[in-house]
Amino acid sequence: EFDKAYFRSYSHVGIHEEMIKDRVRTETYRSAIMRHQNFIAGKVVMDVGCGTGILAIFCAMVGAKRVYAIEASDIAVQANEVVKANNLSDKVIVMLGRVEDVNIEEKVDVIISEWMGYMLLYESMLGSVIFARDKWLKPGGLILPSHASLYMAPVTHAERYHESIDFWRNVYGIDMSAMLPLAKQCAFEEPSVETITGENVLTWPCVVKSVDCYTVTAKELESVTARYKFSSMMHAPFHGFAFWFDVEFNGPIHDQRNKRAKSDELIVLSTAPEDAPTHWQQTLIYFYEPIEVDQDQTIEGSITLSQSQENSRFLNIHLEYSSGGRSFVK
Repeated sequence: EFDKAYFRSYSHVGIHEEMIKDRVRTETYRSAIMRHQNFIAGKVVMDVGCGTGILAIFCAMVGAKRVYAIEASDIAVQANEVVKANNLSDKVIVMLGRVEDVNIEEKVDVIISEWMGYMLLYESMLGSVIFARDKWLKPGGLILPSHASLYMAPVTHAERYHESIDFWRNVYGIDMSAMLPLAKQCAFEEPSVETITGENVLTWPCVVKSVDCYTVTAKELESVTARYKFSSMMHAPFHGFAFWFDVEFNGPIHDQRNKRAKSDELIVLSTAPEDAPTHWQQTLIYFYEPIEVDQDQTIEGSITLSQSQENSRFLNIHLEYSSGGRSFVK
C-alpha cells in the first residue's frame, strides 16, 4: 500500500516538470551519457524509474541498441507516447511496473537511474538499482551514476530562525511568545528541505556515507551510522546540521582498477550549498534552541539513518551532538 501511494505521487506531471527543469540535474545526466557514448552505442541499456523517459531517449540518441525504460507509475503511459513521437519505438521499450516485477529476457550492458532522494537515501530507490544490477547487469557493465557521497556540516541560519521563531515575540505590538514552543515544534521537529549558501556553513563537511553503486548491498543501506567531529571556523549561533550529496559518473567496473579519472575529467552532480541550486536543495535538521559556539570550538557526535520499519521509503534519523560541555539527542 505504501508503494502504491509512492508511485501514485509520480503519476503527477508536476514532479517530472520540476526534475526536468532542474538543469543541473538533467544536463549533468546528458553530459554523462555523451561522455560514455562509446560504451552505450550498440549496447542494451536499462533505465530504472524512467519517469517521462528523457534519460532513456538520451541513451537511444547516442546509439543504444535497445533501452528498457522501466517505470512503476502511470506516467509510463505518457513516456511511451513521447517515445513514439520521437520515432524511437524500435529502440526504447517502456515497461509499466516495478523493476522487481518486470520480465526481461536478456542481460544489459548499462544501468542508468536517477534514484537520489532528499538526503540522498530518502525514498530508498537505490535498492531497486541494486536489484536490477544483481539480476541483469553483465560483468564489466556500466552503472550511471557510479558513486555517491552524503555529507553533513554544522550550520548557522539566524534569518531562518528569526522568520519562524522570533516573529512571535512581538506580533502587531502583542506579546505572542506563548506560541514559541509550538512554533519551534512545527518549524523544526522534522527535517526541512531548503536552500542555504556556503556562508551558512560553519565547518568543512564530513562524509556520512559513501556508496559504490557497483558493490553496495541493500543490507548496508538499512541502517547507516557515522561519527563526526567538527571544529567551528567562527563565533556564531549554531542552529543545526545541513546534509547534501554528490554523485559521480565513472566508467564500468573493470575501469575502476585504473586510477580514478582526474578531477577535471570527472562528471559530478553536486547539491552542495556552494554549487548551483538543484531541486534537491539541502536537507536541514534544526535545533529547538541554537547553541553559541566560538571559533575552533569542537562539535561532535553521531548520526544514524535507518529505513523505517513501517515504510522502507521513509528515513528515521537519530542525531547525537555535543558542544561546549553539553550533549543533546534529536
